[in-house]
Amino acid sequence: MADWSMEPAAVWVPSEFQLANWTMEPAVWSPDLPADQIFGSWLQTSVASSSGEQLVEYAAATQNNDPIHVFEEAAHEFETDINMMKMKMHTYPASFRALGEQYTAPTMVAIGPYHHGRDRLKQAETAKHVAAYHCIRESGHSVQEMYDAVVSVAHYARSLYDQAAVAGIGDDDFLPMMFYDACFLVQYMLTCTPTGFAEMDPALRSFLDSNDNDIYHDIMLLENQLPWRVVEAVMRFRPVPLEGFITCLKGCLQDRKVPEEEPFVLDESYEPPHLLGLLRFYIVGRRSNTKLPTPPETDSVSVSGISNTKRPPQPQTESISFSVSAIELAEIGITLAANNKTTELIHMGVKKKGPIFAELSLAPLTLDDARASYLVNMAALELCTIPHFQDAEDEESAVCSYLLLLDMFVDRENDVHELRTKHLLQGGGGLTNKEALDFFASLPGLRLGSCYVRIMEEIEKYRVKRRMWITVHAFLYKNIRTIVMAISAIGALVAIFGTLRSLKVHVH
Repeated sequence: MADWSMEPAAVWVPSEFQLANWTMEPAVWSPDLPADQIFGSWLQTSVASSSGEQLVEYAAATQNNDPIHVFEEAAHEFETDINMMKMKMHTYPASFRALGEQYTAPTMVAIGPYHHGRDRLKQAETAKHVAAYHCIRESGHSVQEMYDAVVSVAHYARSLYDQAAVAGIGDDDFLPMMFYDACFLVQYMLTCTPTGFAEMDPALRSFLDSNDNDIYHDIMLLENQLPWRVVEAVMRFRPVPLEGFITCLKGCLQDRKVPEEEPFVLDESYEPPHLLGLLRFYIVGRRSNTKLPTPPETDSVSVSGISNTKRPPQPQTESISFSVSAIELAEIGITLAANNKTTELIHMGVKKKGPIFAELSLAPLTLDDARASYLVNMAALELCTIPHFQDAEDEESAVCSYLLLLDMFVDRENDVHELRTKHLLQGGGGLTNKEALDFFASLPGLRLGSCYVRIMEEIEKYRVKRRMWITVHAFLYKNIRTIVMAISAIGALVAIFGTLRSLKVHVH
C-alpha cells in the first residue's frame, strides 16, 4: 500500500491501491482486505428487495382480481423517469451514432460507465488514480470523508444512467468509478484556472496539459458524463473556482476574445446535469433580463429577448417558409453578418439596418474537428432533454437553431466561402470549405429550434411589409450586371457622341 501521508515525497501507486467496502452502507477504510472480499453487495440486495416488493404488490393485486396496481406502478415509474429527463445521463439518438466515433466516442478518457473498460482508454485510468491522490491531499480531508460523500449520492447517480447499460456493473466497480472520475474532472477543471494550474503537481499537470485537446473533446461527449452532484460531492472538499473555469472555456467556439462582453457571473439558479450541460448553458448564454414589450406596428424587427420568459409571437402571415438560402435573403435585402460583440450562440436574429434593409446576424464560428464535435454533442443534449422545442425557452434549443441556420446557407463549397467573406466562419485553420460542407450535410435530423422558427417568422414579416420594395430590389439584384453593363454602354455612347460633337464644332 502506498504511503498516504501528506508529505510532498509521497507517491501513490494505483496498482497497489484498493478502496475498501465500496457499499452504500457507512464505508470503512480497510486496505488490508483483498478487493474481492471488501467490495459490497448493495446492488444485489437493492435489486432483490425491489423485485420482492414488486412480487408482493403483484400477488396482492391478483388476489383481489385487480392487477391495475401493477400497471399504476409501472406508469408511476415511467412518469418519474420522464420528469428526470433533464438530469439523465443520455445515450445518443440513433441518427447521431451514424456520424461515427469522431463525434461519439472518447479518445483519451472514459467518464462514467458507458465507455468504461475500453482498452484504448486504460492509460487514463492510472492518471485518474493520481488525480484522486492529489485531490485528497490538496483537500486536507481523509479518503474516508471524501469517499463517503461520493457514496452518499451514488444511488441517485446510478438511477440517471441507462439501466440496461449499468445492469451488469456491480457496486464494486460503480462506486470507485464515480469517485475516481469525479476526482479526475475536478483536477482537470483546476488546470483551466490560473491558481489551480500554478498549484498543481507538475507530473499531473504535464499529463493534463499535454493531452488537453483530447480530454476536452472527451468531456464534451454526451455519453461520457458524470452526474454533477457526484462532482459537487468532491468539490465540497477540493473547491474549484467555477467562474474562472467557465470563463476559460465558454468562448471555445471561436479563436478570439470579446473584451466588450460583460464580466462573467455564475447563475446560481441553474442546476446542471453534468459538465457538458454546464458548459452548454454558458456557451449558449442568456438573453437580456429586460422584458420585451409587445411589438408595435412599426418596421422594427428587434431580436432583444428575455431570460425565463417566452418572447411574444410575430404577426400572423398567410404562409411562411422554413428554409431560405443566402441568395434569397440577398434578393430581398437581408444581408448575413457576424455578431462580433459576443461569443454566445443565443444572440441571433434579424434587425433593421436603415429604412429599407435588414441584417441577419449570428455569433461567428471557428470551425474545426473539435468544435464540430462540441456543436454536435450540445445539439444531441438539447434533443434528448427538451421534448418540445416550441414550448421551451429559446435558449433550450439554441444550438440546434444555430446549426440549422448555418446549414441552410450552404449547398456548395462557394457558399461556405461566402460565409467566410461575411466572417461568420472565421480563422485560417480548421475545416476546408469541402470539409465544412460535408459536416453540415451530415448533420442528422435536427428539430426546428424556437430561435430558428422565430427568425423565419421575422424574415416573413420583413418580406410582407416591404413587398413593393423587395420586388424592385430583387429585379436590381438579379440584373445588376446587365444594368451596370447597360449604364457603361450608355456612358460610352454619350462619350462618343460628345467626342463627335466636339470634332464637328472644331471642323466648323
